[in-house]
Amino acid sequence: MGKRIDYYDDPEAPDANSLVPSVNVFVVNHRDEVLMIRRTDNDNWAVPGGAVDLGESVPQAAVRETLEETGVTCEITGVVGIYSDPRHIIYYTSDGEARQEFSLVFTARPLAGEPTPSDESKEVVWVPKAELTGYRMDRSMRMRVDQFLSGGPTHIG
Repeated sequence: MGKRIDYYDDPEAPDANSLVPSVNVFVVNHRDEVLMIRRTDNDNWAVPGGAVDLGESVPQAAVRETLEETGVTCEITGVVGIYSDPRHIIYYTSDGEARQEFSLVFTARPLAGEPTPSDESKEVVWVPKAELTGYRMDRSMRMRVDQFLSGGPTHIG
């Protein structure tokens, strides 16, 4: 498996060669814990997510990606924000894709399943909201977490 490298406003970043609609999902359980994964491609913590496939809606992609990466089926309940900063480039060493950031971020509640690692997640855990700041994550995921925790207005940018 290749690696994922995130660049932000970095002159050494490769030029973007794709723009792929993607999703991230803050699944929150009845204990007010957030479902988090430790990614296999960069060892950082993140909420589940991934690309929207042809033939599916954005909410369907959010539910599918969450299930694939965590073993948990969820129901979308809200929107955290839209993140589309062209200064953020995500480079995949496996195929040379250099993707410009474009992510729709949602909230959800769990319906079924238990946290289970996958090919994309080496760990899947429920994390109390107060502990999220202690987890190592990429700058862009940290922005999403901070926006989610602030409960402020929807982020668009």
